[in-house]
Amino acid sequence: MAYRPTARTEATRIAHRERLLDAARQLLAEGGYAAASISALADRAGVATGSVYNHFASKQELLAAVFRHVAGHELRAVQEAVRARSGAAEQLRALVEVFSYRALRAPRTAWALLAEPVDPLVEQERLSYRLGYHALAESAVAAGVASGELPAQNARLSAAAVIGAVGEALLGPLSPVGERADPAPFVEAITTLCLRAVGADVT
Repeated sequence: MAYRPTARTEATRIAHRERLLDAARQLLAEGGYAAASISALADRAGVATGSVYNHFASKQELLAAVFRHVAGHELRAVQEAVRARSGAAEQLRALVEVFSYRALRAPRTAWALLAEPVDPLVEQERLSYRLGYHALAESAVAAGVASGELPAQNARLSAAAVIGAVGEALLGPLSPVGERADPAPFVEAITTLCLRAVGADVT
């Protein structure tokens, strides 16, 4: 019955890995990547420092795994919101509003995901998830052009412009040294700007 100890060992390994990822997510939300040192991660997870390397070859690999988990969760939330709407304008509105409000509710985590200087391994993950948002926006714009809801345009370029505008506009409010204010007027303004940029009727 050798499979039983193997199964228990694997379960323990997975549990330790999840504890490390959870600890890294907490530290990321509190102080960004700089706060997620190996010793801090081990201490927060309640494991020996050396055991971290039993699960991740390096701190960079660990942080890339954390980025995939957190960014993937955020992307799925936006995808669900977009798919629940009908029409290009409403889908784009959902994309901008849900992305922005979620970011502004967790500014330190959002800053780490969007703008904090990172290792190339994490930067690769950042680019991958950014392309996921581009694809969402491009699909909505292309469908709007096809249906006549939006004027003829390069859907890929328009999508890149929309995602770029949202990301750039959020940098100030999300910055660790930025001022916090009521997010509603900000989100409404950036949403209107993006809708107008693709020719949607915002009257």
